[in-house]
Amino acid sequence: PPFGIAFAAASLEIAPMLTNWPIARDGEVFAVRAAAGGWRTAWSPPSQAPEGTRHGSCGFGVSDGRVVLISHDGVRWEWPGGRPEGDETWEETFRREMREETCCVVGEARLLGFCRSECVEGQEAGLVLVRSVWRGEVEMLPWAPQFEIGHRRIVPAQALMSEMHIEAGWEPIYRRAVL
Repeated sequence: PPFGIAFAAASLEIAPMLTNWPIARDGEVFAVRAAAGGWRTAWSPPSQAPEGTRHGSCGFGVSDGRVVLISHDGVRWEWPGGRPEGDETWEETFRREMREETCCVVGEARLLGFCRSECVEGQEAGLVLVRSVWRGEVEMLPWAPQFEIGHRRIVPAQALMSEMHIEAGWEPIYRRAVL
C-alpha cells in the first residue's frame, strides 16, 4: 500500500534514494529467506489470485497523505496484515486486520495484487502461500491496541520506504506495491 496521495493516484512518491531497487514484474520470481527457509516469491496482478494456500491480506492504510505502519516492538515498522478468519474474503480480511492492528476503519479499498511464495528449502518445503496486497483510505480512530500489535506510527507517504523494515530480497515486491 502508498502514495503521493490522492487515492485515485496509481503511485506513491517515495524517497528518491530508494528508487534504485528493482520493481517486481508480473510473475517474476525472487529468492528470499523467511521463516528459517528458502522461498521463491512473485508478484501477481489483481485480476486473478494465483494458485496456493490463501494466507491472508496485508496493505497500507492512507489518510491525508500519510501511511499507517505497525510494530510489535516499536523498532521494526511494517504494513499491517494477517490471516483470514473463517470464510472471510480477501477484502474482509484486510479490513478486519486494519481495524485490529491499526485502530483504523477502511473506507475505499483497492486490491493492488498478490504475492505468491513457495517454500523451496526448510521445514515448510513445498508449501505455497498467497497473500493479497491492498491500499485503503482510512479513518484513524484513537489508538487503543487490543491484539498483538503494540505500536502504531503514521508516516508521510514520501518517507514510507525508508521507515519500513524490509527483509533482504523483498524490496521488489514492496516497490511494486507502492507504485
